[in-house]
Amino acid sequence: MKSRPVVLSIAGFDPSGGAGLLADIKTFEQNKVYGLGVVSALTWQNESEFEKVEWLSVEKIKSQIEILLRKSKIEYAKIGLIENASTLSEIIEFLKNNNPKIKIIWDPVIKASAGMNFHSSSENNVWKKCLNEMFLITPNWTEAIWLTGEIDPLKGSADLSKLTNVYLKGGHNPDKPGYDYVFTHNSQLSAYTFSLRPKSKDVKAKHGSGCVFAAALTALLARGFPLKKASMMAKEYVTRYLTSNPTMLGFHHF
Repeated sequence: MKSRPVVLSIAGFDPSGGAGLLADIKTFEQNKVYGLGVVSALTWQNESEFEKVEWLSVEKIKSQIEILLRKSKIEYAKIGLIENASTLSEIIEFLKNNNPKIKIIWDPVIKASAGMNFHSSSENNVWKKCLNEMFLITPNWTEAIWLTGEIDPLKGSADLSKLTNVYLKGGHNPDKPGYDYVFTHNSQLSAYTFSLRPKSKDVKAKHGSGCVFAAALTALLARGFPLKKASMMAKEYVTRYLTSNPTMLGFHHF
């Protein structure tokens, strides 16, 4: 039997399946990794409405992870919707205690597609303290501004890359929609930046597209692709997802 890398998603449960944990697992499967899922929050939403969120305690999140670790060695973990910076810090510490070499990808979800804000900016310095323990973060234009307090997301992302790799998603880029930028972090000072332009003008907005992109990138990294190649492949995947149909809920089987 062929083996596949095992990848963990820690994310919110979206009953519409468009975002969060369900979207991650669909994306993992299509990108040839085996996905494990841990619920960080229950949400009441569909692709256009958000009613409420119920957060799981950090102990409940950790207990879900713990039982999975009994059977699986996890080299890559994607973290999405999380209640606060202290919860994020505790989860990272828990994962690193089990596997110090684990690579953590954080998609900093601060706002639902339907508009609800999950976090205030009061903890921004605490969030940033977690970045040294991560391999990569994948903010969109708005999230980069929120996280850094810098009005220019490109400058803010360049500053964040002193702490970790940054993939700045450009779907909300007002000047060049769909242009993404990657800022690499390297302790040997050989960091570099590259941009990825959109490959299609026929994309339709999709609920959870940021989750899908980050999950695809995590899966491809887990399969051993270098960051630049994995970024290009994930960009291609999410483009196909965005052009899969005209509704707010995309298809994953192209």
